[in-house]
Amino acid sequence: MSSSPVTTPDPLEPVGDTPANSTPRRAAHELPGISARTAGELAGAAERAAAAQLAPPPPVRLGDVVPAPEQVTPDADGDHLLAPDTVIRASADPAALAVAEQLAALLRPATGYPLPVTEAAAPAPAVGIALLLTGDADLDPEGYRLDITAAGVQINAGTAAGLFHGVQTLRQLLPAAVESATPVSERWILPGGSILDRPRYPHRGAMLDVARHFFGVTDVLRVVDHLARYKLNRLHLHLTDDQGWRVAIDSWPALATVGGAGAVGGGPGGHYTQAEYRRIVAYAADRHITVIPEIDLPGHTNAALTAYAELAPDGLAPPPYTGTEIGFSYVDPVSERTYDFVADVLGELATLSPGQWLHIGGDEAFKVPAEVYARFVARVQGIVAGLGKTVVGWHQIAPAAHADGRILQWWGTAGDDPVTAEAVRRGAKLILSPGNHAYLDMRYAPDTPIGHDWAGLVDVRRAYDWDPATHLTGVHADAVLGVEAPLWTESVTTLAEIEFMLLPRLPAIAELGWSPRSTHDWDGFRRRLAGHGPRWTTAGITFHRSAEVPWRTPAGVPAPRDPAQEQESIRTGGAEPAPG
Repeated sequence: MSSSPVTTPDPLEPVGDTPANSTPRRAAHELPGISARTAGELAGAAERAAAAQLAPPPPVRLGDVVPAPEQVTPDADGDHLLAPDTVIRASADPAALAVAEQLAALLRPATGYPLPVTEAAAPAPAVGIALLLTGDADLDPEGYRLDITAAGVQINAGTAAGLFHGVQTLRQLLPAAVESATPVSERWILPGGSILDRPRYPHRGAMLDVARHFFGVTDVLRVVDHLARYKLNRLHLHLTDDQGWRVAIDSWPALATVGGAGAVGGGPGGHYTQAEYRRIVAYAADRHITVIPEIDLPGHTNAALTAYAELAPDGLAPPPYTGTEIGFSYVDPVSERTYDFVADVLGELATLSPGQWLHIGGDEAFKVPAEVYARFVARVQGIVAGLGKTVVGWHQIAPAAHADGRILQWWGTAGDDPVTAEAVRRGAKLILSPGNHAYLDMRYAPDTPIGHDWAGLVDVRRAYDWDPATHLTGVHADAVLGVEAPLWTESVTTLAEIEFMLLPRLPAIAELGWSPRSTHDWDGFRRRLAGHGPRWTTAGITFHRSAEVPWRTPAGVPAPRDPAQEQESIRTGGAEPAPG
């Protein structure tokens, strides 16, 4: 049995009779400027667009991002479906390619897709995902523009930091299952539209106290990841206090080996070698976060005095301290040996820390007379300036002589502080960390199993509902560089406890630092924040299931908060389980 061969029409050829005066359409490989590969990509994009049109609406809306973007323009016809053949393209700049590799690393575990990374052609194709460095004048150094269409996804930014922040937004727009460490059967749909976004403040940070209780490198890197999720760009490490000295200083080796041996409650201490500290700094820098090291002076120095008696006012080394009282210790503020010590320590840290800032503490030196204290701070500020760095100190350094560029970190609980306001009038800038809004070691509620309440209870709404620009009386908004959320660790002993105290308040502080004030809305924030509970649970992150936030189970039933369940969760170090 025989048959005539069947000819399959070229998809680019007209079907039926061709008019005598027409020019036949050519196949893609014959069209000028269109390669067979590009045609295949376009065909794949068309197939994905059709599949997205048939799919249910994306589980995440374009405006569900935390921190809230500056401008959001949804396009219901632009939903984009990631597919197994999706390619990530980036500008040829090594920093842009590095961000593209980070995006691929975020998406590969849950999707199971290969997501190869290549350099973008010029102009970049409209298919796949493109991360492009551009000269867009509308974007500041950390801003980005994200465009999602049925054909493809594009992030434009002026810097790699902007691309990185755009990647964090892209991550949030995918289903929560994207946080899985293993492949998940899921339709990876992104909601269509455009986002134009840039930060309100240049300083958006968190502080981790590793002195009261020591946390190893792996734990600190995990904290860095939490900051990166929410576009924070500073990690302040409180490296020294009465209970422990946590970074090796080659010129004063006993600071770490002797001064770093203990912790609150008599627990094990520890310290970072210089190689370990560099690892933290480099890991943070890869995520566009600058580490700000703090050496607290002249008070909070019992660990240093234990290691070196010559620094003590009476020349006697005190015993190690494992309690939580404050204000009793200080280095000798009139001894030249003290200034040798300060210069050596800050000099080594300046070499280890490529960021612009060195934090000198300065708080709660209650036993040092005011005039002596002011002279000490002025001299230490000079040492920092001589190292080519900018000095940061707690707001207690305000009465000291002004140094160019100096920054005060304000942690008060009342909005009226004439001494700090006067320092600002003399030229100081401010980072705001009000204890009754931004201190993440405060309890959420009376039954919170860990934390303090000296500054009051700090629930999620209290962390969110204040304005850095108007918080301090007599301080102009232009003096405020941004916000920072400190986590002191007198009662915090494990990574699970760190996460429990950070989340969900850290995103609240992040939104204050990033989002324009016009987007500030508690009801909108709590709704957006609710979508992050499933993400944290999927990622194995412990968090406080605040009753203020409408967390949802997979069935959509409100999830009640159970304090006993929370306490067991942070005790065992497990992620907050989904009730129901």
